[in-house]
Amino acid sequence: MTAFDTSERRAWAAQADAYARSFGKLCAYPVPRLLDAAGIEAGTRVLDVGTGTGTAAAAACGRGARVAAVDAEPSMVAVATRNAPTADVRLAVLPELPFADDAFDAVIGNFVLNHVGQPRSALKELRRVTRPGGRMALTVWAAPAAAGQTLLGRAVQAAGVGRPAHLPALAPGDDFSRDEQGFAALLAGAGLQDAGCETLVWEHRTTPEEWWGGPAAGIATIGQIVRSQPPEVIEAIKAHFEAMCAEFTDRDGVLVLPHTALMAHGRA
Repeated sequence: MTAFDTSERRAWAAQADAYARSFGKLCAYPVPRLLDAAGIEAGTRVLDVGTGTGTAAAAACGRGARVAAVDAEPSMVAVATRNAPTADVRLAVLPELPFADDAFDAVIGNFVLNHVGQPRSALKELRRVTRPGGRMALTVWAAPAAAGQTLLGRAVQAAGVGRPAHLPALAPGDDFSRDEQGFAALLAGAGLQDAGCETLVWEHRTTPEEWWGGPAAGIATIGQIVRSQPPEVIEAIKAHFEAMCAEFTDRDGVLVLPHTALMAHGRA
C-alpha cells in the first residue's frame, strides 16, 4: 500500500453519510452512461468496484444484473448494502479482489481510480476478474478541471492555504494524463481491447450550504485540507467560498456548477 492509499483510507474513514449528503449526488451523474458502456442488462454478472454508497450497484440491480460490489471503506459498505440489498457487497481494497479469474461479464468503477495509489495495478486486477470478451467502463475527473470543480480549491487558495505535507499526491510514476487519450491509453496498457474514452460534461445543481458541507465534514482531499486548518483559517476559506458562489448562483439561489469527467471503456 502506498502513502497515497494510506492517506485515502484515513480521509474516507466513517464518511459515508457525509459523502451522501454532499458530493454523492454529483458523482451519481455518470452512472447510467457507465452501465450502458459496460453493456449491463438482465443477467449480466457485474462487479462495481469502489461502490461508495452503492448508487451504481443499485442501478445495475435495477436492470436485472447479478451484482457484486466492493469498497475499501466499511461505512460505505454498510450504506451500499442498504441501498443495493440484492447485491453481494463486500469490503475489499484494490489491487486485491476476493474473486476468481474471469468471474464477471462486466466491471464498472465510478471515480474509483481517483482514489488508488497504483492505477495500473488496479486495472490489471480488474482485467483479471473480467472474462474474455467482457467489458469494463470507468470514470475519473478530467484535468484541467471544469470551473465548478475548482470553486472550493479557489477558495482555499484565496485564503493562502496550500496542500499540507501529510496529504501525499499520487507518485509521478503512477499517474497518467487525465484526458481522453491518456485514459484510453491506460486501459489499453492493461490489456483491454478497443479501448476508448469520451468526455462527460454536465451542470451540477446544489446549494452553497450543501456544497460547503463536503469540505466542512472533511470529505475528499479538499475536505482534508480544510479540516487541517485552525478555526480562523477555516472561516476565511468559507468567506471566500461564499463570495465566489455568486459566479455560479442563478436567480433562484441555486448553485450551478459545471463539471467534466472522463469515461473510458474497453473489452477484455
